[in-house]
Amino acid sequence: MTERIPEIVLNDGVKVPAIGFGTYALNGTEGAQNITKAIDVGYRLIDTAFNYENEGAVGQAVRQSSVPREELLITSKLPGRHHSYKEALSTIQESLFRAGLDYYDFYLIHWPNPRVNLYVEAWQAMIEARKQGLIRSIGVCNFLPEHIERLIQETGVAPSMNQIELHPHFNQEEQRAWNKEHGVVIESWSPLGRASSVLENEEIAEIGKVHNKSISQVILRWHIQLGAIPIPKASSLEHQRDNLNIFDFELSEAEMTVISALTSPTGRIANQDPASYEEF
Repeated sequence: MTERIPEIVLNDGVKVPAIGFGTYALNGTEGAQNITKAIDVGYRLIDTAFNYENEGAVGQAVRQSSVPREELLITSKLPGRHHSYKEALSTIQESLFRAGLDYYDFYLIHWPNPRVNLYVEAWQAMIEARKQGLIRSIGVCNFLPEHIERLIQETGVAPSMNQIELHPHFNQEEQRAWNKEHGVVIESWSPLGRASSVLENEEIAEIGKVHNKSISQVILRWHIQLGAIPIPKASSLEHQRDNLNIFDFELSEAEMTVISALTSPTGRIANQDPASYEEF
């Protein structure tokens, strides 16, 4: 399966698979088993976060999977309460201790928390952690263009990726265009809308019938053709396999337009606007 997954080269030269695996709420022994299944079935990009409290489960899955560590790309994220330089560095170290890993392939600032206004300090700590070999590639989540512009202006270092909420009900067209223009690859969190009504959409279902694919597969293919990296979560082996089986068909321009037209200015799942939302 992995031979069929294309790779994307980031602005720092690191290569990343075109689809990854989300682990939010996959915790403990059961979570580690589900993540292990995902790795064994073909996922190589695994996404976690300090605040998910499952970095340990991800580390356990890495150790008990059939895939060598160097073939995996593990992502974690810095929480909002630890944006100060010293705390950010120690939190990255703590993330590695929790997972039992020597390094993360990707580490991202989870939210900018603009009111606290320490995200540049956090970014400077990430740059230092990369120099120390604790991280291979550094990026952000939920950053608006003005936040990324400030990182670049004050440090000279652009994020390799920006993980944002992206699904048919909230397609982030302007945000995607800005990031593409500035060489920042988009990752999609909640790519299927977190089990929202989009999974029952009749228009997408009709597109699926044309290609003999499920609604979820059509949506994930839509992400791929947008140039975004979706990171769907799935517990069952069947869904894990289905979500990977999206590289043997292509949506037409008209089909892409139909799906993109489902977007709404109020389409966010939980009204988490990065301009004002504060993550602890």
